[in-house]
Amino acid sequence: MLIDLYCERTAVGFWNEPLNALSNAGFVLAAIVGWHARQRRGGGDCWEMLLIVLAGLIGAGSFLFHTFANSWSELADVIPIWSFVAVYVLLTIYRNTGHDRVKTATIALGAATLIVGMSMFTGNDTVTSNPQASRPLNGSLQYAPALSALLVFTLLAWRRRHPARAHLSAATVIFTLALLFRTIDLASCEATQGIGTHFLWHLLNALLVGVLLLAMIRQMPPPVRSDLSGVLHDIH
Repeated sequence: MLIDLYCERTAVGFWNEPLNALSNAGFVLAAIVGWHARQRRGGGDCWEMLLIVLAGLIGAGSFLFHTFANSWSELADVIPIWSFVAVYVLLTIYRNTGHDRVKTATIALGAATLIVGMSMFTGNDTVTSNPQASRPLNGSLQYAPALSALLVFTLLAWRRRHPARAHLSAATVIFTLALLFRTIDLASCEATQGIGTHFLWHLLNALLVGVLLLAMIRQMPPPVRSDLSGVLHDIH
């Protein structure tokens, strides 16, 4: 069953959404930027690498969705996105609680409760709901929990004068602008001569992911582990 949700798609066909499909290369570029930043810092833990891999998978999954446009490719699209969000939120909490697992679990549980609560009110505004239903925000309301989490992290970062506050502020502005372009895609269809603005949602989100990866890698590094040889030397 074809999922026809965006201005650019006018018919069945693998390349019927060329800009929506090809703009996902930005996520691969963001993953590459994150990987190089991690390498320049001298490596890192497996969680950063997982985020980098998920960033690339967001691009791959979204590419599949905007080419095949069916149920299985929709899953390939949304699973990496929300997996990235979940891992990023958890890792941010963990690294900013002094790597305290109990505090991380407690805060994460509270955040998850709030997000689930918000999703109960915003989850019906999805891109795959009844096409005849009124969706004034074009399905963008489903991303309200992600925007809310980003706003909270940004405010806390400024309150605590965290080194990542500039990155998080930029990420908040980028995501807000991205949501605007996602929201007006169908409304802008005639003005853009059938192109729409959804590809800008992809490009800005790729920039967002790149900024978030740099914030994590440069400003929220993993705990420093003692050198094993130094430990052995102290023992002897």
